[in-house]
Parts: sequence; structure tokens; C-alpha cells
Amino acid sequence: MKISELQSKHGVPQPLVESLLEAGYASLYPPQAEAVRSGMLKGKNLLMAVPTAAGKTLVAELCMVKSILDADGRCLYVVPLRALATEKYEEFKKRWAPLGISVGVATGEYDSPGARLARHQILVATSEKVDSLLRMRARWLAESLTVAVMDEVHYLHDPGRGPTLEFVIARLRQVNPGLQILALSATVRNAREVAAWLNAALVSSDWRPVPLLEGVYEGNTIYYADHTTRSLVAAKANPSQSLVTETVDAGGQALVFVNSRRSTQAAARHLAPHLKGRLAPEEKAALREIARSAGTALQEPTRLCAELADAIRCGAAFHHAGLHPEQRRLVEGAFRAGLIKAICATPTLAAGVNLPARRVVIRDWGRYEAGLGQRPIPVFEYKQFAGRAGRPGYDREGEAILVSKKRGDREMLFEHYIRAATEPLRSRLGEGGALPSHILASIASGYATSMGAILDFLSLTFFAMQEDVQVLSRQTAEIIEQLLAEGLLARRDGAEAAALSPADELHATPFGAVVSRLYLDPRSGTVLRQGLLASGGTHRCEPLLHLICCCPDMPLLGLTKASYAELEEELYVEGSKFLVPPPRGGGLEEHERFLKSMRTAQMLEAWLAEEREEEICERFGVGPGDVRRFVESADWLVYAAERVASVLSIAGVQAPLRDLRRRVLYGIKEELLELVSLKGIGRVRARNLFAAGYRTLETLRKAPAKKLAEVPAIGPQIAASILKQLP
Repeated sequence: MKISELQSKHGVPQPLVESLLEAGYASLYPPQAEAVRSGMLKGKNLLMAVPTAAGKTLVAELCMVKSILDADGRCLYVVPLRALATEKYEEFKKRWAPLGISVGVATGEYDSPGARLARHQILVATSEKVDSLLRMRARWLAESLTVAVMDEVHYLHDPGRGPTLEFVIARLRQVNPGLQILALSATVRNAREVAAWLNAALVSSDWRPVPLLEGVYEGNTIYYADHTTRSLVAAKANPSQSLVTETVDAGGQALVFVNSRRSTQAAARHLAPHLKGRLAPEEKAALREIARSAGTALQEPTRLCAELADAIRCGAAFHHAGLHPEQRRLVEGAFRAGLIKAICATPTLAAGVNLPARRVVIRDWGRYEAGLGQRPIPVFEYKQFAGRAGRPGYDREGEAILVSKKRGDREMLFEHYIRAATEPLRSRLGEGGALPSHILASIASGYATSMGAILDFLSLTFFAMQEDVQVLSRQTAEIIEQLLAEGLLARRDGAEAAALSPADELHATPFGAVVSRLYLDPRSGTVLRQGLLASGGTHRCEPLLHLICCCPDMPLLGLTKASYAELEEELYVEGSKFLVPPPRGGGLEEHERFLKSMRTAQMLEAWLAEEREEEICERFGVGPGDVRRFVESADWLVYAAERVASVLSIAGVQAPLRDLRRRVLYGIKEELLELVSLKGIGRVRARNLFAAGYRTLETLRKAPAKKLAEVPAIGPQIAASILKQLP
């Protein structure tokens, strides 16, 4: 189907057609053409389950932009990850802004209604942000939408993000029955079931723009699924090196997937010297600049920064969640530009941004799971890796190669991965404590006012399609009873003693309403209430930091053997200092979770004590990206604690929490709070100013610009900015 025919045969606006032609599109891929024939341009819901790079995003753009140009529509593009939201936002803005279409992005500020977002015709957002907007009754979002795109809809199967995605889809369909839903996914086993849930046409295909060759590397030979073989000049005891260097010598790039962060760094370090000699002089010059930027991305560079910079200079890189977002962006950009020849990555890369390569090497197809030992990765994860093989327009074919660990693994890898079907998608709504949060949100936001209404809404979920209705009804009743017992919900008639019936009117208490609006797990809300009531208006940051680390919403550090013993001793000696009491008589899992909360609080204390980031990373076994995520979570939970204290009228703790939040945000001691109130002044510059004698805003007012500029990390521009801000 030719792009030029879309206007005459399918009513696509001519400006949209011309824009695609100017971008170099001449015709649609076969799955895209099938999607058009399915009726998606006429408002039909669609599930498109096709491999990576087969054109799913363009189908969504056709629908969205047609809706905007034809009917002044408003469109929502939902993604699972922040990095993917940024990528899609930049892509859509570049392509559609010339047509006068406003594109926006939203990923944070969970308790903000985000009215400013209403001006955008295409809004790219994470499912968590959309859920928070729906909780805030953002009518401009739900009721005025014409098209909602659910990218990577296979995340329904993800225990962490799946429940929220499922609720968002069900809620949008509830409040806007005429909304067109486009669900995009890699090939899934039970696509017909998902399409039936969405009342959608199904386009399912294995077609790829770049043919995929799958195989297993054993010895020094690649055994392909089509029964052909290729022998390589094998590097001694390093299959990844052989597979990567052969690809680079042929003008391609490679991704190497391993099972841990430490492995990505070791693999990149071993590859680097073998790639350096394969770089052109101009590539070396460009990589030196990128390496410099990656090495100085943090105000306080760490060993990880130096290690990444060393690898980049040689044309290699590693990629994992411990890197700072700016470092990941630099690595991804240099790879797209063809400068970095190989990236060694954890599975997060395959689940995130679009970064194809000629050859994908799956070195590690096993992963350690606590209590279970080494376990094989799911088939779906392998398919995600393999889907990255082949760059359209650059490669005639892509290769996904599993590395055999020992003789005899080859046939098992073919059977378990290459010839295997992916696992069917399952709803995760009934797992991991997600359902109480969403039931509370439904009542607090006014979408439902009784158990019967909750059950009616839950009938719209994928969970209801897959689970027995009696199980769902019983589970819902138990959750509502628990929310009533915890004071998050109340009955309108006050009949607390009577058995709950489906018709009983329910409402959120002020406490329940703030917990829902803050996007908290109800268990986090009750932990904060318990701790704050026990605080006695404490001004000490240590107990308050530990309190937020006891919330289920706070990510926790793992335990090492050394830390386990140290934490148990501290718990024995100082157990009475905690606002949340240590578990008594509980199981091992509960005890270890408490120890993890203590260790996480220790890391935050080190951050507030202004320990160097390098020292924090070394001491707690984390990366700069991890520090950032822990700080973001702590910032949000300290803010939540302040709001809970306010709604419960807990005296004496709100001001300390406000100061603590600013300290968490900047990683500073209390003495720097006044200095960081200035724009452009963070923990490093504030400490340098303090050390130079500028300890208050009053002392800065009297400072000559020239003297200020001499303070390390300040300089003339920042000095001028400081003085301009002072009245």
C-alpha cells in the first residue's frame, strides 16, 4: 500500500501524507497495510502484535494525527518507562510540530492535576502519570481524548507496572466509551485473548523489515536455525569477543546482553582494547569528546564514570540502571551515530529505548533469583533481546546469537528459546498488593461509591477475563474490609458493625483521600501514620529517614554478609530509636526487610552528611543512577509524610519534614539549607561557598562578584546569577 494512496483511498489528510512522503516513506510495511485495512483509520480499536521495527509507531501516528487534523482530536501515548517517554516525545515533536501539532510529555509530579498539559494535542506519558491524573479527576484528559495508544502493552505481564497499565486502560474505557484504543506489542502468545478484552481488531505477524537469523554459538561455530553454520576465528575463552569483533570487522555493531551490572562493566572492559584498533581517526576524536562528557556527567565523578569514559574512548560501552541518565543518553546517542561499536547491557536496555544492532549476543541466558538460585530467563525476554537485531536501512539481516556454556547446551537453547513460543500474558492485578491501592483510588476519586460499583468496574479489567468472578468478588470484599479497618475508607451511614453489602455507600476518609492523591500504597500510608503519631514531633532526621524506608513504596538496598551482622547488632543495641518498631516473632523475610530498611536509611544518612558520591557508591554497592532513584523516592515519601502529618493534624513535625525534604533533594547538611535556596546552587557549590566563608545570604550580599567567582565551581557566570537573585 503506497503512502500516496492514503488520502484518496482512506481519507488521510493531505498534509499528513505529504509529511510522510517528505520523511522518506514511500509505502507501508505489510503489517501496517493490514492495520489500515482493519479499520483503524475509521476508529476501530486495534491490537498490533508484531516484531520490533515492523512499524507499530507509525500506525499509531497515522491514527493520532488524522484525528487531530480531521476532528481537532486530543491523543494520549502511554509508555511503560520514562526513558521511552522522552524518546517518543522528541521523535513526535520533531516530526509533527511543523504541522502545528503541540506535543507534550509527562512522567512525574504524581499529586499534581497537570492542567498545563491540557494544551497539548499529543501527550506522551507513563502509565503511572496517567493513573495519577485520572485520580485527580483530570477531565480534560479522560473525557476529551479521541485516541489512546498503549505502547509495549505486553507490560500487562510485568508484576510491577502491569497492574497500573491495566487499570489505566480499564478506567479510560469506563469514562470515555467512545475512545479509540491502539495497543502495540511485540508478538504475544495469547494475542486473541488480549484483543477480545479490548474489543479490538488484531494484526499479528512475524514479518520484519530486516530478516532475523537466530542461532547458537558453540565452540567456534554459529549454528543457525536454518541449519547453516559459520565458523569464527575464536578468541581464547571469550565467545563475546569473537562474535563482536567479527561483526565490527564487517561494518556492523553489536549488543551483548549479560545478567548483572558488574558483568556489563567487565565485558566492556575486556572488549575495549580489541575495538580500539578498529576505529577510524575521526571516530577516535569524536569518542574522546563523548567520553569526556560521560566522565564529567556528575558534579562529583565516580570510578564508574571513569570506567565508562575509558570504555567509550575505545568504542565500547556498558549500559545499566546504575548509570546516570545523562550517561545512558550519551551512550545511546553515540551508538546510534555508529561511533560506539558494542554495548554490553543488562536486560533493561531491551525493555527500554529502541536501539537496534546488526548482531545481538545473549551471553547470559540464566539469572540468579533469591531462594531459587540460577534460573533460565523467560522466552519473552529472549524474544525482546532478539527483536533488537537488525537496523532497518543499514543491515540486510540481523542476528540473535545465544552463547552455549558447555557442550550439549545447543539443542536445549534451540528448543527452549529459538523454537519456543512466548509465555501468554497474564494479569498481575491480583498480585503484589496492587489491588488495594487501585480500589482505594476508585472510591477516593469518585469513580465508584460502593463495593458493587467497584465490582462493575473490575469487570472491565483483563484480570476479570482471566480469573473466576467469585474469586474476584471475595478478594474485593476482603480488601474493602481492610481499608475500612485501617481508616482509609468509611461507610456513609456509619453502620460499622453490620456486614458489608455490595450496595453500602463508601467514601474515602481525609486520610484515605490524601494517600490516594499522593499515589501511595495504602500500606505506606498506614506506616507513615503510625510512625508520625509515635514521633512526638521529633526534629531528628535519622528516625524520619528510617520511617520512609519502612514504606512499601521505598526501594530497598540488598544485604551483604558483612552488613547483615552489623545491622543485627545495631538493631539489638538501638532498636528503641525507630519510629516503626522492629518485627517481633515474624518470619525471616519480615526480619530481613527491616534490616534492608535500616541499610537504605544509612545510605540516605550518608547522602545528607555530604559524603562523596564515590564513597556512597563504594560503601553501599550502588551506581550514580541508583543514588538518584533512591533520592527521588525519598523526596516523594518525605513530602507524603508532610502531607499525612498535615491532614492528621500531627503537631511539631511538619517543619522538620519540610527541611528534611530539601536536604534529601540536595544531599546536604542542615547548615547549607539557606544557600541552596539560590537557583543554580546545589550541594557542591553550596559547600564550596560555605567553606569560603559565605554561609548566609547576608554574607553573599556583601561579596564582590570577583571574589565570588574565585570560589571553586562558581565562576563569573554563576557569581553574577547569585548576586542578581539577592534583593
